[in-house]
Amino acid sequence: MIFELEITDQEAWAAYREVAGPLMAAAGGRFIVRSDRIEPLEGGWNPKGLSVVEFPSFEAAHDFYHSEAYKATLPLREKASRGRGVLVGSSL
Repeated sequence: MIFELEITDQEAWAAYREVAGPLMAAAGGRFIVRSDRIEPLEGGWNPKGLSVVEFPSFEAAHDFYHSEAYKATLPLREKASRGRGVLVGSSL
C-alpha cells in the first residue's frame, strides 16, 4: 500500500494514527517507508510525504483497507491530510 500524503493538521493526524496504527498492525501491516526527506528526481513529482506499508498479502491489505474498522478512521484521515493511495501486488 503506497500513499502520497500532505499532513494539513498535525493534531488530527496524531489522533488518526492512534486509531489506525493498531488496526494496521493487527492486520499484519508494517511501515517499510515513512518519508522524512524527499528529493524529486524526474517527471515533476514533488510529494510532501510518502509511506509504504507492507502486508502479508495483497488480500490482507485489501481486507484491512476495506474493513469497517478502518473505514471508521477515514474522517480522521481526511480531516488531517490530503493525499492519494494505491494498493500494489507483487509477483516477486
